[in-house]
Amino acid sequence: MLKGKKAIIVAAVLGFMAGNMVSVPKADAGGVLGNIGKAVKTGGIVWLVDKYGNELNTFINKLTAKYPVSDSYATKVVPIIAVGSKGYVGAAQISGPRALVDKCKGALALEGDFLNRSFRVQALIPVDSIDPSHCTRVQGVGVSAKIDVAI
Repeated sequence: MLKGKKAIIVAAVLGFMAGNMVSVPKADAGGVLGNIGKAVKTGGIVWLVDKYGNELNTFINKLTAKYPVSDSYATKVVPIIAVGSKGYVGAAQISGPRALVDKCKGALALEGDFLNRSFRVQALIPVDSIDPSHCTRVQGVGVSAKIDVAI
């Protein structure tokens, strides 16, 4: 787990994002301020994943090693960029052969619903860029864990 200065930094960044950037004035909800807020939140999560990804990856690997479900593939934690009715960011652990894992820069989450909203579907796809408009799938790599951030 995060301790000391790291925990304070994470709490401060997440607190700033939750308290200041989530509440965009309604008159400008889709305008410049809304786009700036989205960019800051996305950049903040990407920065946190970049900064603490190795620690998260080690934690997940230790967690799965406690059960007969761990594997011998290379793993890495990357940002998730969700595309659907509303954009979200988060993190995921990807798994696969080392050369392919090294190519991955993020995971694209495609969201939708099925059977009159009875099922919510989220397809998690390892990709070579965190820009959803300019990314391609990295074949041979899978998503092995999803990380949520409490705010």
